[in-house]
Amino acid sequence: MSTGEEELYLEHVLAHYEEPYHRGRCARCTHVHEDLNPLCGDRIRMELQVDDQGTMKEIWFDGDGCCISQAAASMLVERFDGKHIDEVKKFTAADMLAMFGARLTPNRQKCALLSWRVLQAAIYSPAEGQSRPGAQGCAGQQGQATHPPTGSAPSPTGSGPTPSGSC
Repeated sequence: MSTGEEELYLEHVLAHYEEPYHRGRCARCTHVHEDLNPLCGDRIRMELQVDDQGTMKEIWFDGDGCCISQAAASMLVERFDGKHIDEVKKFTAADMLAMFGARLTPNRQKCALLSWRVLQAAIYSPAEGQSRPGAQGCAGQQGQATHPPTGSAPSPTGSGPTPSGSC
């Protein structure tokens, strides 16, 4: 990747970090999951409104961490807003890294893949009370799974410079 291309990717990452897409809470949450990267403390929570046909009518995230983890979450939410959960199931770790764009060291890949792992788990994690007709919201619900999502993608590889600056 040329220096010019790398700079374009970094600008895209910073744009998502500074003005994230759908950062906040989902008003009619039906599915929720939250996880963290224990190596660095990055945390991502995804809240989804999934209709009876499996379409994600709304998808929101919140979290704390480096700009890579937060920007990746914003990119992922933007990518899948309004899409069917089957598209999420087919979206691999390699797809996530390709969408992110910037070359990352293996440790920084974990930051970029955190939101992917959380979204993969969220589609299998109904919010508390969702078995009742008319139940809404995820306020206060932790949504942490005790096991990883089924069908996890193979571990990604990669090399190259880590984005510099505050990220």
